[in-house]
Amino acid sequence: MVNKWELAGKVHASSYRVKVLSRLAETPRMPTQLSKELDIKMSHISRTIRELVNSGLVESLTPDLRKSRVYGITRVGKEVLEKAKELEK
Repeated sequence: MVNKWELAGKVHASSYRVKVLSRLAETPRMPTQLSKELDIKMSHISRTIRELVNSGLVESLTPDLRKSRVYGITRVGKEVLEKAKELEK
């Protein structure tokens, strides 16, 4: 079983992870949208999304597409984001 507090600590340790996860909690988005909205380079967005997907916090909603993939937050991702926000207090 995944320790959600460990994942929350990992998310909290990176402002990029917090920002990307927070945006995806609002509505699914493509990496290019995240890059523009957050003013973060695409290379950082791609790496951050890959980390979040590997942690089970984000998933591709269009896995069969090679380009223009849409990503959304998972149920676990929402729970972990809430815990990461608690760490900010």
